[in-house]
Amino acid sequence: MKRIFVIALLTIAGVIGVNSHASAQRYAIIDTKYILDRIPEYKDAEKKLQQASDTWQKEIDTKQAEMDRMYKEYDAEKVMLSSELQKKREDELYNKEKDIRDLQKKRFGYDGDLFKERQKLIKPLQDKVYNAVQKLAVARGYDFILDKSEGITVIFADPKLDKSDDILRDLGVKS
Repeated sequence: MKRIFVIALLTIAGVIGVNSHASAQRYAIIDTKYILDRIPEYKDAEKKLQQASDTWQKEIDTKQAEMDRMYKEYDAEKVMLSSELQKKREDELYNKEKDIRDLQKKRFGYDGDLFKERQKLIKPLQDKVYNAVQKLAVARGYDFILDKSEGITVIFADPKLDKSDDILRDLGVKS
């Protein structure tokens, strides 16, 4: 009986020890969008990306307008063309349309020019913020840090838990 009591006491002590450890977890909340929006290099990179995107879109729009003109001309002349010439013009239109789709994919597709440019300009800044977050977590003993800017929904967060300004200070950016 005494042995069962000791085992039960040790089990309860173990459970209490686990629960007290779980409640001792330290956490913080940051907003990476807020942080990035206040880094001047990020704003410059965003401008460069927007300019590149606008240039590429104008290139596509020009080609699209040319193709639209070709379609109108073809529709107007279609009745006067032989079947052989109709086929030739339809092939030209099809190839032009395919070229435009390929250009759109090249510029804006999954692994397109815009994606590559974003990786080149934005990723180093995101890595810089990530390293500052890791440094903060280690220095202050946080068990985990939540990002409230995208993806994770935080219903309520005590403003004193938001460490975004600390990350900005660590990066040398005035908020």
